[in-house]
Formats: sequence, C-alpha cells, structure tokens
Amino acid sequence: MTALITGMGLLTPAGRGAGETLDALLAGRSGLVRPPQDHPAHGSLEAAGLLPDIDPRTVASGPETRVLDRIVVLALLAAADALADAGIEVGRDVDPARIGVIVGGVGGMATLERQVLARAERGRAAVSPYLLTGILPNMPAARIAIAHGIRGYSSSVGTACASGAQAVADAVRLIRAGEADVVVCGASEAPLFPTFADTFGNARALARGWADPAEASRPFDARRNGFVLAEGAALLVLERAEHAAARGVAGYAEVAGYGANTDAHHPTAPRPDGAGAARCMRQALAGGAVTAGDVGYVNAHGTGTKLGDIAEITALTDVFGEGRVPVSSTKALTGHLLGASGVLEAAATALALGRGLLPPTWNLDDPDPACPADHIRKEPRRAAPEHALTNSFGFGGQNVSLLLRRTAGAGARAAAPGGDLA
Repeated sequence: MTALITGMGLLTPAGRGAGETLDALLAGRSGLVRPPQDHPAHGSLEAAGLLPDIDPRTVASGPETRVLDRIVVLALLAAADALADAGIEVGRDVDPARIGVIVGGVGGMATLERQVLARAERGRAAVSPYLLTGILPNMPAARIAIAHGIRGYSSSVGTACASGAQAVADAVRLIRAGEADVVVCGASEAPLFPTFADTFGNARALARGWADPAEASRPFDARRNGFVLAEGAALLVLERAEHAAARGVAGYAEVAGYGANTDAHHPTAPRPDGAGAARCMRQALAGGAVTAGDVGYVNAHGTGTKLGDIAEITALTDVFGEGRVPVSSTKALTGHLLGASGVLEAAATALALGRGLLPPTWNLDDPDPACPADHIRKEPRRAAPEHALTNSFGFGGQNVSLLLRRTAGAGARAAAPGGDLA
C-alpha cells in the first residue's frame, strides 16, 4: 500500500507551517539567535533555535497547565495544524479506530529538572502530582489521541535524533500492513533548558565563538565546530493513497521506502566508515524499488560536527559515488531539533520536490575537503527530481533514511504563498 504525506504541522525556528518554513529555507532566513537574558538557557547556549513563548492554556486547562511540558504543548499545536492541513476531522473523515499516532522525542526533561530542583529547595511537598504526565515520553502521543479522539495504534519512539524519522518509518509500516488508514507521526522537542544544554556543551558538541548566531550552524564547512541546539515540533499526516483519493486530497509526496538499522559501534560517535548509514540508505532505496541513480537530492543529517559530517559524506559516496547526487543540510537555518529534525527535513524535502527548488546549505562558505560532494550552496537549485532521500542519525548508532517520491498534485500543494520563490 502507498503512504502519502497529506498534512504537515511544522513549528520551527525558521517558521510555522509548510509555506513559511520552506520559504525561509530557500531565502536563507535563519531562525538562530542568541538566547535573551531572561531565557533559562541564556548562560548555557551562545546560539539557539527558539520558538515564541506559547501559553499552555492554548491547548489545556486547569492546574496541569503549570507543569505541562513544552514538548506536549508543541506536539498538540503541530498535530492540530497537520490534521487541519490534511483536511481531516477524526470521526468525519476517518474512522477513529483506523487512525494512529506515533510521536518521538526525549520526553519532558525540562519538567523533570524543575521538579527535582523544587524538591531539593522546598521538600517533598513541592513535587507536583502532575509530574508524571509532564515527563512520560508517551504523553505527546497520548495527549494528541485524547484531543482528537484517536483510538487506533499509539506509541512513542525513543531513538535519539532519529526518533521522528523512525516514527515516520513506523507509520509507513502500519499503513502497508493494513492496520491504519491515517497516522499522525513525527516528534516534538524542547531541549533549551540549562541541564540539557550543559551536557552538550560539556561534551564540546555545540558551536562556539560565533559573533553572529546565524552563522554558527555550518554543516560541511571547514570552519564548523558543532551544532546549534533548537526546539520545535514537526508532525506529518501519512495516509493510505486510496483513502486520500476517496477524499479528493493530493499528497505532498509519497514515502516510498525507508531504512532503519544500527551501527553497533559507539554510544555517541558514528562509524567512521559510514557502513551502517550506507546500508540504511540502500535499505530505503530497495524499499522503494529504485536505484541510487534514480535519486536526485539528499537532505543530509548534516549537523555541523566534525566526525558526523565526514561519516555521512563517506556513506553517501559509498552509495552514490563522489559528487553524483546534490546534497544539502537545512540545519544551517533551523539548528538541530534533535528527534524532530528528521521529520522537519522530510517535510522540507517533500516541499522542495513539489516546488522544484532544492534548498542550499547556507553558511557553507568553504567546503571541508574531507566532505567532498555536490553541495548545493549559496542559492537554491532549480530541479524537480522524482526521488529524494533524507537521513537521520542518532546517538547509539541509530540510522534512519526515508525515500520520498514526487506525486501528481505535489506542485500545487507546495506552491509559494507569495509566489516570489516559485
């Protein structure tokens, strides 16, 4: 069975929604800033991808709004946007038992930090009875199900920075198995709090020393020195093609194949030879019954770390040959949304296929000789390949690749709202 992307809910540092986000990625509008002094992570992060303040009362009510973790708030907003974009009301457009929800992420760690500090300062009475519903990893999916009356398959995914892409792969599996007609899938992350920021900082994984935070994220650039931590949520509506056709809805793209495996190499570092990543990409190609020569674009994981970028290019060269496929990383503008990055990048890739413009890697001024590739840089590249690949790699050696196929009607759905970039 064919799984189509029929809805997108994107809350990103670069913009909200499909059109605004893609326009920013094509025009080079960065969402990376220096956290203001009143931000909790001000002393821990030199640069970050921030979202506006969002009142939890926009999605919930009562005492629990005081401890409702930001990941849940973002997930609820993104899910509502994705379902509205798909034109789906549960119970009217889809049987509640035939729609599922899969949401990845690390869980409500900011809530846990606040509650641990409150207990240390004021004793056990300071611990909220709502703590568990703030921190459990399944809460974003559960809350979405409750809000929309979704009664089908529901789960959370915890494969680090591959979580959101893994959620999409799992959704494809559900649809192909005939277990669901529609699946809301993706990830929500809110890592911009001191303890989480400090663990990455002390590991020397974060970009440092940039006067302009918009220049700090530099995938594949010779001067890169780490990634920029960001918050956000990205949820997609995947729908069985026949179900979408019966509703008269066109898809942004088809998720034609996926690969998912593990390096079994190191808790944090990728395999230097990229063997696991290369095998993952080949799995995705095989799943879509295409060859490497059929792929016209790769949206790379490309975080801007020395080891990670080199390992990914090594894997890409293994699969496609040196410089034979256009490559870019949109993290230069959005920062690294951890588990949500893969879904955001899948959405951006689907939109780029429909628009016929491939986003460049901004800030790629001096490509690292150790990362040889057909880098798209400086400006978007006009092209409309039929197939594209997007990669997500996480700690623990988690690898996920998604193969997207351009569909009829995709151009209309990805059209520029203002027309200036069409």
